[in-house]
Amino acid sequence: MGRRGYPPEFRRRVLDLLAAGRRVIDLARDLGISSQTIYLWRRQEQIDRGLVPGLTSVERDELAAAKRRIRELEAELEIHRRASELLAERSDPKGASRRSLVMAAADLSVLLACRVLRVSESGYYAQHGRPPSARAIRHAALTDLIGRVHLDSRGTYGARRVHAELILGHRLAVGRCAVELLMHRAGIAGVSGRPRFRRIPNVATAGDLVERRFGRKEPDRLWVTDITEHPTREGKVYCAVVLDVFSRRVVGWSIDATQTAALVTSALGMAIEQREPDGTVIHSDQGTQGGFKGSSQHCLAWPSVEGR
Repeated sequence: MGRRGYPPEFRRRVLDLLAAGRRVIDLARDLGISSQTIYLWRRQEQIDRGLVPGLTSVERDELAAAKRRIRELEAELEIHRRASELLAERSDPKGASRRSLVMAAADLSVLLACRVLRVSESGYYAQHGRPPSARAIRHAALTDLIGRVHLDSRGTYGARRVHAELILGHRLAVGRCAVELLMHRAGIAGVSGRPRFRRIPNVATAGDLVERRFGRKEPDRLWVTDITEHPTREGKVYCAVVLDVFSRRVVGWSIDATQTAALVTSALGMAIEQREPDGTVIHSDQGTQGGFKGSSQHCLAWPSVEGR
């Protein structure tokens, strides 16, 4: 078939009649076609014969075929992209046929999706109208129950504790691997254990100058400092205190919403400004906030550190 559905022989016959002297308007009336169509055929013949510039019929056919192939390749790439995204989200042994379902739902060609993903069309249509399996229903119910257990734990339970709650609390026979799989699919994760603080690399910590001997016979010979946490209505606040071990008096303190080294240095600065010590040993734990290094004209050792 030629352009607009006319056979090539019919088109050739019309052009021969034009060459024999028939008028366009008469041919259009007698043959029941538009005059514009006849003019287009005549111009295309002139292009094919090289009389006027333009794309020949062969070049037009090749261009149309190339455009069709480009559209097919773009559709195949889109199918592969969406299938890869679905495969990354869910680990399913029947993922291929389910991916083809997604392709069809996204207004893509079912035939093309099944061919690209190597899924039979009969299998696709069979699964399309098939009710959910007992395994899928059980997994959906377990996922909902796992979500409630995780919510009741304030979002802290991981797979092991959720599995223990299902076994001991709800009397369900379910494997831990199944719980891990369903939590992974639903995007549910527990809170990790207590964080392990690490020392700042390449920062030396002062040696222990106290050696568990906290008794002093004079004031301002030994200060101890530490940070405490206090919950309030507006959130947590941290208080750093500097204590003189001779009088048990607080000689410096500082309060801040964050637990940083500035919290400790502010308390020490207050103590130094008030007491103006000379040859004082400052003792703190091995926290990163108090593990600073340096010297002051008021202090002989700064600071002494002992692990607790």
